[in-house]
Amino acid sequence: MSAHDLKLTRAVRDVANPIAMPHHPLWRIDTQNLARRVVAFQPSGLEVTTLLNRARKDLALTTADVVYQVMSHNPDSFWAFARRSKYSATAAAGEGFLALLMLNEIGMKRLIDGTLDTKNPDLSMLTTQNEAPAGIYLWAVHARGVLAGGIPLVFEKISTPLYSSADLYARAVTDDGRRILEGTGFVGGAAFRGVSAPHLHMYCRVQRGPESAPLYDGYRGSAKSQDLSVTIARNFEDMMRVTSIRSAVYLAEQECPYDEEFDGNDFSATHLIGYVGNEPAGCLRVRYFADFAKIERLAVRKEFRKKRLALQIVRAGIELCRAKGYRRLYSHSQKRLLDF
Repeated sequence: MSAHDLKLTRAVRDVANPIAMPHHPLWRIDTQNLARRVVAFQPSGLEVTTLLNRARKDLALTTADVVYQVMSHNPDSFWAFARRSKYSATAAAGEGFLALLMLNEIGMKRLIDGTLDTKNPDLSMLTTQNEAPAGIYLWAVHARGVLAGGIPLVFEKISTPLYSSADLYARAVTDDGRRILEGTGFVGGAAFRGVSAPHLHMYCRVQRGPESAPLYDGYRGSAKSQDLSVTIARNFEDMMRVTSIRSAVYLAEQECPYDEEFDGNDFSATHLIGYVGNEPAGCLRVRYFADFAKIERLAVRKEFRKKRLALQIVRAGIELCRAKGYRRLYSHSQKRLLDF
């Protein structure tokens, strides 16, 4: 849930295209410059009540008592913003806020499968201030105008060694909220421990550095038995894996004619292979044109279709196209798979 200034929303409206590059990625924002105008601080209990009451005009929020319980469990869960010109350390008064849920392994699994009660979270699913979270959920944001600059300031505060390995997760409940998330580097369709959550956005902090592998290059020849990973087909053996998967799905299961399934386009395309553990389980073909790319030939072996590997392969394909500068994708689908 979030409320933002309309000018800020319009500034990133081009990011509504799901394959557009983020205009203001969090890791590139100059926080020193922001800190000249905005202050992020941990407020008192009375100030929290004031901030929540003010935000209720724009957001559907949980009760103040629930927020107090979460803050008592982990004080890093609530941060207030104020314009520096109005801020006084002796009488700190917030104008906006950002609330977080520091989730442990169980909490993250509940978030991903949609069973986490975010209106009244179970404290047993949250980490304390001295525990490293498995993931961080953006519980609520209320920041208008220049106060939106407080969001990256808070993210900088939770970039300490204790928090730096935890990815960020959010749920966009409005189009404006989605545009803001995607404009700052969040990607639609989250994942945790190999399980996907299309209803969430995700900001991969552990993969943003230049030394980290992108989603389309995540398999290194050895993985745990249930891990999901994707990589680009680079040699003849990889192409044999792709051919075997597509043959099993399209020729054997769906009885497609050979000449319709395999064509010369296979030699001018990029192929992605999805793995479950070390077993090649799915594949995807990407072809590139002047001003668009085409994602096609998605196939997942029957025995792996409950692993949600297809979502990860498609996300990897989109990320690959994005890295190459494409902003428009096309795809064909069987009618029964349109919802997917």
